[in-house]
Amino acid sequence: NMPEINVTPLGAGQDVGRSCILVSIGGKNIMLDCGMHMGYNDDRRFPDFSYITQNGRLTDFLDCVIIRWMMSWRSRRTMQAMSWELPWCTSKWDRSLVTFGDYNMTPDRHLGAAWIDKCRPDILISESTYATTIRDSKRCRERDFLKKVHETIERGGKVLIPVFALGRAQELCILLETFWERMNLKAPIYFSTGLTEKANHYYKLFITWTNQKIRKTFVQRNMFEFKHIKAFDRSYADNPGPMVVFATPGMLHAGQSLQIFKKWAGNEKNMVIMPGYCVQGTIGHKILNGQRKLEMEGRATLDVKLQVEYMSFSAHADAKGIMQLIRMAEPRNMLLVHGEAVKMEFLKGKIEQEFSIDCYMPANGETATVTTNPSVPVDISLNLLKREMALGGPLPDPKKPRTMHGTLIMKENSLKLVSSEQALKELGLNEHQLRFTCRVQLQDPHSDPDTLHRIYTHLKSVLKGYTIQHLPDGTVMVESIVIKVSSSAEDTNAKVLLLSWSYQGGEYFFTALCIVKRLMYQ
Repeated sequence: NMPEINVTPLGAGQDVGRSCILVSIGGKNIMLDCGMHMGYNDDRRFPDFSYITQNGRLTDFLDCVIIRWMMSWRSRRTMQAMSWELPWCTSKWDRSLVTFGDYNMTPDRHLGAAWIDKCRPDILISESTYATTIRDSKRCRERDFLKKVHETIERGGKVLIPVFALGRAQELCILLETFWERMNLKAPIYFSTGLTEKANHYYKLFITWTNQKIRKTFVQRNMFEFKHIKAFDRSYADNPGPMVVFATPGMLHAGQSLQIFKKWAGNEKNMVIMPGYCVQGTIGHKILNGQRKLEMEGRATLDVKLQVEYMSFSAHADAKGIMQLIRMAEPRNMLLVHGEAVKMEFLKGKIEQEFSIDCYMPANGETATVTTNPSVPVDISLNLLKREMALGGPLPDPKKPRTMHGTLIMKENSLKLVSSEQALKELGLNEHQLRFTCRVQLQDPHSDPDTLHRIYTHLKSVLKGYTIQHLPDGTVMVESIVIKVSSSAEDTNAKVLLLSWSYQGGEYFFTALCIVKRLMYQ
């Protein structure tokens, strides 16, 4: 049997939020990523861990958490996103899985674009939050963002920008810091203390992991030492006059961003700019869908009069970016999580069509099982290689796979042994079946259908454990062997049995042939 990899989402399966993925590979059960759902305040907020207790013990959890945290700093989009390869090697098989957290294939003002080696894993797990979205240019979004902020400040309004602590908070801080310096603006900019302040500290500490532009300017000044952006105190929300505030969390479902929103929502001069995805059930999702009366705690109603804008500076890759990641990694199978079911279905079809690989999108609690190809050492004689080279013709393209002696596949000067089905799939060829036919004569005065029925009855009685069928088209099948009866043109008592079998079913043919020959002497 081929070794398998089982992947079960406990959260984020055809859903955005409460990410949690259980992987069974190489005899190990491993939990990848774990978060909560922003749109719920009940048990649905967390992943369904009951699956673990019902289906075996979770092992190696602590190791996974440690590896995730250590390696997350090297990945692209936010310093909490994960790019982690799991190779599990035993004496017989090699298996590999690569999983990403939030990532983006577009560089921004403080981090470079995501990238991955051509590692060709058995499974690549990717989030698919923006599975059907293709964003416009980054420069256009930045220009619109600055224009909206500037217009609001000029009319004396306040701008609330709900963000999460890492990623887009730092990117937009750098963008506004540069704009304020260039335009010589005096309105204060604040960011909420707590996680964002700690995150900025680590960005300053690990400056060498940012993009090249920030590293080059580091000699003159640290880009995260903001001149125009100060720490926010909750009392500042009641100050008169214009201001810009970055506040967490990013979907207006709780915390300081929601408290500030409540204070500013009733003034049409103010503006809230949502810079990223908002899951269903959050205040952010409601106002982006045009809701202007919100039910708050204690049945209080909040009238939303401030302007609402959406400008995507999301930490998630769009559809084009996801396809680009697949092109880089060249996985054998793809698995999508953290996305809306309908959009994932569309992207799944595009992936399977363009890359000719299987793509899975299991729901929470469903298991996707991927059968991996064995890595079997193969010794090849020098004479065989010489004979292949002596066949003549133009030299093959080393980047295109070709077969050698059956199911040996040669690509990029390396050889591997695969099953015939896998070879056909990788080479893009259609399968052709070769069948053999044998004629057997016997004397029988009955009609052709009666003769065939007697043969069928006899085979059923002596071939126990075999699949034997009497088909409506006037044939009998023994496994893959087809038996047909016809009368001789010269002698109506003489019957001709035609036995047809594929090259894979030869052992069944000899069994059936022996039985048919016994009928000849009855």
